[in-house]
Amino acid sequence: MIISGPKEFQKQFDVSRETVERLKLYETLLIKWQKAQNLVAPNTLDEIWHRHFADSAQVLNHLDSAKIIVDMGAGGGFPGLVLGILLMEKHGSCVHLVESNSRKCSFLKDVARQTGAHVEIHNCRIEVFAIESTIQSIDVVTARALKPLNTLLTFGQALFEKGAKGVFLKGKGTRAEIEEASQDWDFSHETYESLTDPLGRIVKLNDIKPRS
Repeated sequence: MIISGPKEFQKQFDVSRETVERLKLYETLLIKWQKAQNLVAPNTLDEIWHRHFADSAQVLNHLDSAKIIVDMGAGGGFPGLVLGILLMEKHGSCVHLVESNSRKCSFLKDVARQTGAHVEIHNCRIEVFAIESTIQSIDVVTARALKPLNTLLTFGQALFEKGAKGVFLKGKGTRAEIEEASQDWDFSHETYESLTDPLGRIVKLNDIKPRS
């Protein structure tokens, strides 16, 4: 599946015209900020709708009824800010974007302000957020292109101990990452083929607990 622009995106994900317009604004801001802040790999700027928007949007298919989502290491907003825009029509939903880089947080705030995305931005380290957060009933923790699965589970341990599930965008080494993580963690898991990358996988984890 190749999503070359707004029309293909709208057809594939069945979103409103208003949602597409917000994503087009996001694209404009991303290109503008990219000149001063390295938000995405420069060679992907011509493929924003496929490599970033569609790649992030496919996570929506695996959130079930989740309303409160945490994106660890949000960076340029993928997948969390895209999800925050897609979930704007879902009452009570919110995506919490956790990012330690203050300049990237400034970008995220600019996009959130101009699009009205249902997000909250936290300028701190993931481990600090996980321990100090007072948010009740976090449903899902997600991340894209951040760290190996074992490290992600360690970063978010305090959130998983409260019952959060994990939905992670991973690459061709997914099986090895699951095997490594299972040495330190108990969890049930499902994997799904990526819609945008033939080697990519979406890993869905439930009942995450550290091994004693």
